[in-house]
Amino acid sequence: MPQYTPPVRDTRFVLEHVVGLSRHANVPGFAAATPDTVDAVLEEGGRFVAEVLFPINQSGDQEGCTRHEDGSVTTPAGFKEAYKQFVESGWGTLSAPEQFGGQGMPHVISTAFQEYMISANMAFAMYPGLAHGAIAALVAKGSPEQQEKYLPKMVSGEWGGTMNLTEPQCGTDLGLIRTRAEPQGDGSYKITGTKIFISAGEHDLTDNIIHLVLAKTPGAPDSSKGISLFVVPKVMVNDDGSLGERNAVSCGSIEHKMGIHGNATCVLNYDGATGWLVGEEMKGLAAMFIMMNAARLGVGLQGLAVGETAFQNAVQYAEDRRQGRALTGAAEPEEKADTLFVHPDVRRMLMNGKAWLEGLRALCLWGALQVDLEHNAEDEAARQEAADLIGLLTPVIKGVGTDKGYQIATDAQQVYGGHGYIQEWGMEQYVRDARIAMIYEGTNGVQAMDLVGRKLAMNGGRAIQLFFKIVAQECAAAKSGPAADLATRLEKALGELQAATMWFMGNISNPNNIGAGAVPYMHLLGVVSVGLMWLRMAVAAAALKDAGEGDAAFLEAKLVTARFFAERVLPEAGAYRRQIEGGAEALMALPPEMFRAA
Repeated sequence: MPQYTPPVRDTRFVLEHVVGLSRHANVPGFAAATPDTVDAVLEEGGRFVAEVLFPINQSGDQEGCTRHEDGSVTTPAGFKEAYKQFVESGWGTLSAPEQFGGQGMPHVISTAFQEYMISANMAFAMYPGLAHGAIAALVAKGSPEQQEKYLPKMVSGEWGGTMNLTEPQCGTDLGLIRTRAEPQGDGSYKITGTKIFISAGEHDLTDNIIHLVLAKTPGAPDSSKGISLFVVPKVMVNDDGSLGERNAVSCGSIEHKMGIHGNATCVLNYDGATGWLVGEEMKGLAAMFIMMNAARLGVGLQGLAVGETAFQNAVQYAEDRRQGRALTGAAEPEEKADTLFVHPDVRRMLMNGKAWLEGLRALCLWGALQVDLEHNAEDEAARQEAADLIGLLTPVIKGVGTDKGYQIATDAQQVYGGHGYIQEWGMEQYVRDARIAMIYEGTNGVQAMDLVGRKLAMNGGRAIQLFFKIVAQECAAAKSGPAADLATRLEKALGELQAATMWFMGNISNPNNIGAGAVPYMHLLGVVSVGLMWLRMAVAAAALKDAGEGDAAFLEAKLVTARFFAERVLPEAGAYRRQIEGGAEALMALPPEMFRAA
């Protein structure tokens, strides 16, 4: 049977030495994030997910969700009871605004808890996760009346939330949506259309679900510029806050998916459902992007979190399973075989997983800090810098985080050999669950195109230049210390990134060259970004070790893993640059018929 232990010690290390919580005590919300409070969130939150959510992960996958003839959906056994405990314990309110019943903690703290929750049960975590995105959109764009009516019970977890974009004929190109919104003369609209792939679209965990739906009003341009956003409750809400009649939205079916079976991914039919405009008419895409950007960071966290659980189990299996002998001779002559840990290729997979997971954890939490600073830093310049950084890194956290999370899950499955392919061991579920994260909230290719086609050039390249400056300064500072080799190698990787960026600038007139190099560039930026995180962790670990502070074995493991990243991962930067500079000519040369079998 699979197992999971929340990596509390590693999270603490990152929060202290990469995020630097104590340095931001003057930022609104951070004063409450005292060391004792943070420790309590990590320890108690980790205990909750390990004891309540993880035990129903595998069974929830095997049972799945059930749609009934009346269109209602029930979640797997144990989900409803676990959700009740989740709400009663207040875990969903950690970083929600205090004015609507939240605890007002920094986003970076709730991100740490969310990692644990996703690792324990990704399908379950998606129910409150979708609601958090809807909350963010209503906080930013909802009218005071909409906020008062919906947010308190959404924040408490009594009501759920969703985002409705995709339609059968319309995926990434949202200008193709056909859902219509007809004004009724009283401020409301009748929403008619079909939405697909709606995570948490119908379920039995909450009394109401607040859907945020993209649709077009009469006369709107037949493009993305004509899209508006509407709030459409599953059950109508009376003026006194009580629930009224059922709205005309129903679950037509549950998608038959490769993974995340415990989450109800629905086809939703809107048959003249009553909804209200959120924000300005034909400005809906900008409002929805508030949800989408939050979701993209959350999906990057999913890559990390599922990879973490798969990795932990692979480590345990490699310690227990005996197969063959070490290449240098029997490691344990008294046994008939050595453990898998003696084999270099098994070590390669596990070290690669450890290096990327710990680096991505640092990057996700540092990214979450930028979200906090963007909204709450007292200095306008600090808010601008944070906004630039998180805008630049969101495609990287989503795209690289999920690509690597899936790779780590499949490597963990490989460590198990044949047992990794068998359901009872749990590894095949993690591979299936991890796969979706590379697809939704914009496929990773779309993330890469957003990065190179939009983010690099924004504001004259201000964000990427800021990133270059940060990495260069920290490399220069570390080159005279114990992390000098890592700093030197990271500096070289930064040079590859800068050269690739300049190559893009010289190829603006050839869009196919930009498109062909987008994914390698995203991964090149990912290597350098995670390399920066490892430089910070190595510098901190070396300082603590020299001072005789902290757990010596933990710190030594950090330093060895940092060395592994420097020697085995940072050299990939050069290969990515060469791929980028290869251009698009060979990629685009063959006509479609030449891809077919003879």
